[in-house]
Amino acid sequence: MRIGTSVTRLLGIDLPVIQAGMSWASSCSALPLAVSAAGGLGVIAAGPMRLPDLERAIDEVEAGTDRPYAVNLPLYRKGADEVMDALCARRIPVLIASQGGPRRYLRRFQERGTVCLHVVASEEHAAKAVEAGVDGLVVVGAEAGGHPPAGLVSTLVMVRAVARQTPGTPIIASGGFADGAGLAAALALGAGAAQFGTRFIASAESNLHPAYKKAVLAAGVGDTRTVGHQIGLIRLLANEFAERMAELERTAAGLELRRAEFAGSSLRMAALDGDVARGKVEAGQSAGLIDAILPAAEIVRGLAEEYEATLSTLPPVERP
Repeated sequence: MRIGTSVTRLLGIDLPVIQAGMSWASSCSALPLAVSAAGGLGVIAAGPMRLPDLERAIDEVEAGTDRPYAVNLPLYRKGADEVMDALCARRIPVLIASQGGPRRYLRRFQERGTVCLHVVASEEHAAKAVEAGVDGLVVVGAEAGGHPPAGLVSTLVMVRAVARQTPGTPIIASGGFADGAGLAAALALGAGAAQFGTRFIASAESNLHPAYKKAVLAAGVGDTRTVGHQIGLIRLLANEFAERMAELERTAAGLELRRAEFAGSSLRMAALDGDVARGKVEAGQSAGLIDAILPAAEIVRGLAEEYEATLSTLPPVERP
């Protein structure tokens, strides 16, 4: 099956299904490889990876498929310049950069044939990225796990606003998507693909502790929280850490106390150690739409089939 859009044509993939680059969950080869081989775009999350581990993951993906894949690089990470040098030298097919300006990397990657996508969470940053010359945008809305926009504007509104502002720019919508109906909605808004994060957390290949995956399956749509206001906003599942942070924010506790509490927990605690009570269990509101852990290839195929089924249910226009 193929679904042709501006994004699938730009990236050379069959389906407008992008697996989000998620620290620890896709800081490996297994999940990106499975998604790319199934016709979507698998994304290696370079954020927490040592350079030798990242290079090994790239080698494994390239050995397992000839389909395009991406590397997600948070530009603030320690050693980002060294990682960029290595990725540029390897001529990776797609770079998805976040949390920094695109002018820092754009020209040298594009000169080597790498498609450059930039993650944005506001109209202002989208306009600046397009002006800088990015090949496409990943537009994040409030429903997303991890790092939603500070203003908590919904994906429904943010994607539509950016699509209207930047006509002709390929857009990947991110935040709140878990099934083929969501994919159809993303394309209706003017995006050329949808990015799925939490849906791929609940995959057989995601590199997360089983307790983390079980917590995602158990969550309802109202079971996430946003904490870290003025520190670094994140969306995560409600747990002891999230409720403690929320209480400090409700009572206007001092910034230093909130920073200390925030720093006392980490994504790694949940992702690798399985401490889903005190760790940062980052996940989006779409967790409430997910009820099974499936192989990643099956998820990709299911999204495409659900998309097709959704289109068949839409009512036609009736004219007198």
